[in-house]
Amino acid sequence: MKPTKTELLQETIQHIDICGIDSVPIIDAMRKMSFSSRDTASAADILQLMINDTDCTNWLTLAGSTSAGGCMQVYVDMVRFNMIDCIVSTGASIIDMDFFEALGYKHYKGTPFIDDALLRANYIDRIYDTYIDEEELQDCDRTIKEIADSLEPRPYSSRAFIWEIGRWLTKNSKKKNSLIQTCFENNVPIFVPAFSDCSAGFGLVLHQEERIKEGKPYLTIDSVADFRELTQIKLQSQTSGLFMVGGGVPKNFAQDTVVCAECMGFEVPMHQYAVQITVADVRDGACSSSTLKEASSWGKVNTVHEQMVYAEATTVVPLIVGYAYQKGDWKKRTKYEWAKLYL
Repeated sequence: MKPTKTELLQETIQHIDICGIDSVPIIDAMRKMSFSSRDTASAADILQLMINDTDCTNWLTLAGSTSAGGCMQVYVDMVRFNMIDCIVSTGASIIDMDFFEALGYKHYKGTPFIDDALLRANYIDRIYDTYIDEEELQDCDRTIKEIADSLEPRPYSSRAFIWEIGRWLTKNSKKKNSLIQTCFENNVPIFVPAFSDCSAGFGLVLHQEERIKEGKPYLTIDSVADFRELTQIKLQSQTSGLFMVGGGVPKNFAQDTVVCAECMGFEVPMHQYAVQITVADVRDGACSSSTLKEASSWGKVNTVHEQMVYAEATTVVPLIVGYAYQKGDWKKRTKYEWAKLYL
């Protein structure tokens, strides 16, 4: 007998709470080991250097599905505990996962060993072993349209539009500690350079299609403004560090601000600290899987404090960030509030 939709969407994903787990002993033990364990400890040490450098602006980049997979609260806590100052992400992490849960919806434990035609028949989307209710995701699309409908019809950077989503969430969220709302409340800007590649894209298409039929002006997303605005943060920062989960557009976008500043006629230092957690293979020459040492040849990343960690991110991100939380050095960090650059 085939399972019903209700039976398939039974057990919700629980986001790990780094505040309740002391990862200091395991990271300290890993430092004395080899392979990915030692790399993970090295990455934790570099994050500590970033937090303790009083001149350093810390950037978090997100790609992949770790937010849906249980790390969403980790990223919220990085903002809440002043470990990072801006975020560059894929649209899925910010809209399909974070905003989606802010509306009160959930991600569910599933399995990759299932008939995907059965899932499609039940309007269930699969991210490896995680399920999402497609009907709820389409409500997310429509809510983005409603927010766009309420705003002045003009070009917005993704940062500016997500800022308005954060404002909307302060009055309408079902889950109060979403990443978008937490960033809004702490003046941490979020950039999504490929913004149309997520539920926001569907919602904005619906917004534009309706406005075009009515002969009215509509809202657009200006990705060039994203690049310019993010480069402004690099120009204003004395130094910078990258904590990168996955690769892709967010990684390249954040790194390219050094080159963009140079093109604008300014000399800025390369990112002085860099951690990338990835399982991507470098052998195909893909930009998203290029090593940090390779990025140095482009003038993007200094290799004095850099660490590649070849691991599936949900297994090591909580350990690394939990180590930083337990160490407590974030308590004495400068709060940059870079979102105020644009207000």
